[in-house]
Amino acid sequence: MLLGFLFSERMKAERASLLIHRLTGGVASSALVAAVMATAASLAPMSEAAAQTAPAVAAGSGHRLPHHVPLRRETHPPRAPESSQGQVTNANATAPTAGVFPFIPPYFAKLPGAGLSVDTKGIGYATDDKAMQFRIGGRYQEDFSSASTSPRLRSTRTTPLVGADGIDSRRAFVEAYLTLNNGLSAVFQYDFANATQPIQDGVLSYHAPNTNVIYTIGNFKEPFSLNQLISDNNTTFTERSLMDGLAPARNFGGAIATYGDQWTATGGVYAGNANNTLTDNGFSGTARVTYAPILEKTQLLHFGIAGSYRSLDQAATASFNSRPEDFLERALVNTGTLTHADSIERINGEAIYQFANMRVQGEYTYVNVSGQSGTSDRSFQGGYVEGAWVVNGAGRPYRVAAPYGSEMAVLQGVQVEDFQRVSNGGFGVFELGVRYSALDLNDRGPRVLAQRANGGSEQDLTAGLNWYPDRNIRMMADYVHGWVSPAASITEVATPRREVESDAFVGRMQLFW
Repeated sequence: MLLGFLFSERMKAERASLLIHRLTGGVASSALVAAVMATAASLAPMSEAAAQTAPAVAAGSGHRLPHHVPLRRETHPPRAPESSQGQVTNANATAPTAGVFPFIPPYFAKLPGAGLSVDTKGIGYATDDKAMQFRIGGRYQEDFSSASTSPRLRSTRTTPLVGADGIDSRRAFVEAYLTLNNGLSAVFQYDFANATQPIQDGVLSYHAPNTNVIYTIGNFKEPFSLNQLISDNNTTFTERSLMDGLAPARNFGGAIATYGDQWTATGGVYAGNANNTLTDNGFSGTARVTYAPILEKTQLLHFGIAGSYRSLDQAATASFNSRPEDFLERALVNTGTLTHADSIERINGEAIYQFANMRVQGEYTYVNVSGQSGTSDRSFQGGYVEGAWVVNGAGRPYRVAAPYGSEMAVLQGVQVEDFQRVSNGGFGVFELGVRYSALDLNDRGPRVLAQRANGGSEQDLTAGLNWYPDRNIRMMADYVHGWVSPAASITEVATPRREVESDAFVGRMQLFW
């Protein structure tokens, strides 16, 4: 009778331990589980052999255990606990890596016929056969800046000029991704920090089975410029180069992309941006072709060329400007509104060479605005060259095919290995970069003086340091020195001399999942 009672109490304690394990998702305190099992062991009679093998000290503690809480040691490996999905896990397997935030492990919950997860990619839901996969992610970027010019600019406007210090949210995305049968995809991105254009990507995409063809319709980037197509999560510096002011960026349209092992080709037709009236800026045709003659694990050589033609409506206008590679400051180069514009033609060339953890890349863009009603053409140009070194890590991965849209053949973010993660006791990964960029928005062609665009010109030299403490966290610090001949519309120059120099220190805290 007594033995039966003790045995039943022991079984109840073991079941309670297993229940604690399941209720806490496998992350219950080992001390709590040990206490439950120790209590069970104290209730059940130990055999003489088992009593002889019971340890006198707790593992790693260096202190003798109280006589009323003996530990039971098994001579064979303990049975691995069942996961919340009912599968036996390896007791000797490596502990799960950190989740979306450091020190928080992934959590997997059991739902009928499907799996729910929270990890470095956000909140995910997928059926067991992966026929449906859904994920909610996001990104948050907080910027701060301190800038000045010489000679100083005085401002009579409410919009700050270079020389103001500040802090603001650069981006605050919520992103949703749905994939059906590994072919049909829907994507929606909304930026709460962008008051004028909150809708970013909003697309439907179809990857034809057994082919390398991707069809996309919606609001997404036109296939133009490596500088523009790289995600802002992965740019080397806080802001893209000055040349980005000449790129078409996101608009609503449709595109077809195809690719091989080392090449890509993308073309599409676009209207206006989904945040505005779609037909208020004409229609464009844009295409980009890339080829990587060297595509190896430790070496990359990439070339690309893109072209775009946008036909404008009769009353349409055009304009180009660029901030001094600092989001918190106002543009000093700006063409203003260009009237009597018939079309916009763009051409771009790009190149990358990466060897091991060192990389150099550059681009050049030329834009021509054709005039109507006897108005002369106006042309502008810009470019950049940058170098980067991942100090204690591998070079950036190169992605040939994109899941959707036009972002083919681009570099991805710096990779952080498990042992380098701060959440695993590492120091993270460091990256150094330097860039020279230039933008000329002055139209100097042999045409009527009154029709010329005097948008100014700027050259920037940027040095940057990036720290990746974990896979989804990045800290950035940039120093930008600029040589600017401001636009004619900038009237806040304190002296008659038009040329000014600017200095800015820009920092960013970035979190994405």
